[in-house]
Amino acid sequence: MSTNYVRKPEWLKIKLNTNEQYTGLKKMMREKKLHTVCEEAKCPNIHECWAVRKTATFMILGSICTRACRFCAVQTGLPTELDWEEPERVADSVEKMGLKHVVITAVARDDLKDGGAKVFAETIRAVRRRNPFCSIEVLPSDMKGEYDNLKTLMDASPDILNHNIETVKRLSPKVRARATYERSLAFLRRAKEMNASIPTKSSIMIGLGETKEEIIETMDNLRANHVDIVTIGQYLQPTKHHLKVQKYWSPKEFEELKTIAMSKGFSHCEAGPLVRSSYHADEQVKAANGKCANEIGVALGVEGP
Repeated sequence: MSTNYVRKPEWLKIKLNTNEQYTGLKKMMREKKLHTVCEEAKCPNIHECWAVRKTATFMILGSICTRACRFCAVQTGLPTELDWEEPERVADSVEKMGLKHVVITAVARDDLKDGGAKVFAETIRAVRRRNPFCSIEVLPSDMKGEYDNLKTLMDASPDILNHNIETVKRLSPKVRARATYERSLAFLRRAKEMNASIPTKSSIMIGLGETKEEIIETMDNLRANHVDIVTIGQYLQPTKHHLKVQKYWSPKEFEELKTIAMSKGFSHCEAGPLVRSSYHADEQVKAANGKCANEIGVALGVEGP
């Protein structure tokens, strides 16, 4: 890859909003000893989501990841023991925030036999008990590709199963640690096989040296494995120790990619320079659920809505 610095374009400037909603939410997270991927991964949309949309992505299973992906700012190392009170604290926070849609993600826990699946499942159940009208999206690692781990998670019935492919096949070995392109596709396919009524979702970050043709190939691979929703965003280098940006894709190019994605049969596509996997996640639920219901209806010979 080139070592030349690529200047950040004007369209990536972020408007900061640190109103009472933002500061109040940040205070509550610290008081409850909760982590958010919004902070840990240096998400560019944190001010919009926290201060305006009143949404957040909770990161369970601690803040230390067992993997060292070359694009990610989350701390790598040896995680601490499990906190079995965490699911109830997340549920309580969701209730106090009055969320209608919550995203629950986690660091990769390859040190655990189940990859953290049991804590994920308990968090889903705790949130649902306390917040019956809140839809729940989960964003796990591949949990080492173990069938039983995914089964534990899917048996808790999240409303959306989100797992990120991250990049195109050619770049995957360089960009990701331990995870593989094919294993991620298998993870998404198995989730559908376990429960076809639960929408699946994945994300691609671009700007790492991929071609347009490779992005389209990744879309085709996701659709071949029955993924319903795709998000496409610009990779931003979090620190000087991470992979360098090779290209900043323009808003016009993102619009074109969104059009292509929708023509492939995705129920929803978010594509833009600042789009991240959980960006506007609350707006994607209805479209995905409607598509799944229709596809199941067709399979059963019943006319959809």
